[in-house]
Amino acid sequence: MEEKIKKTIRNLQKNNMAGYFVENTEELLLLLSALIRKGERVGCGDSVTLEETGVFNYLKNGDFIFYDKHQKGLTSEEKRALYIKNFETDTFITGTNAITAGGELFNIDGNGSRVAPMLYGPKQVIVVAGTNKLADTAEAAIKRTRQIAAPLDAKRLNKDTPCTKLGRCIDCRHEQRICNDFVLITGQFIKDRIKVILIDGDYGF
Repeated sequence: MEEKIKKTIRNLQKNNMAGYFVENTEELLLLLSALIRKGERVGCGDSVTLEETGVFNYLKNGDFIFYDKHQKGLTSEEKRALYIKNFETDTFITGTNAITAGGELFNIDGNGSRVAPMLYGPKQVIVVAGTNKLADTAEAAIKRTRQIAAPLDAKRLNKDTPCTKLGRCIDCRHEQRICNDFVLITGQFIKDRIKVILIDGDYGF
């Protein structure tokens, strides 16, 4: 695993993305304090990993202008307004569905509100992922996301899709399907705009 992590970080760097490795949540939050300046506008994507590692609490309680999509009572229009604001943030922070050994990021999204700011807009994108998200190839990353992550996420979101009952993807066309946007990020024009932090252990789906 140690060599796999090193290889992935090397290839992220070749693809103009920064790569980091931390051993625990304490090291993660310490690194975030160095990467995100006080007073910055910070947006986020939906992420079980960020919840489990305490990142959301860190942002809520920190000295940031945090566009918190998880505020209670937000209407759909208010949530959409936050999604639009994410394009103008100093930092957008999110998880990812998979990272290939070749230094690529793969994500499946329902409405694009998570992957769109990863692609364009924010000055800095920070991706936090457990080492369970590592995949050897793009094909393995897609398979992992469709067969493991997506069914679990659909269940978390209380969707009535076939995968929530079967525990696997059957490439459905259900009206509540969350597998609408398939995005593979293979590189960046702006060096280190995307920063990937790998944390040791299983986090998220």
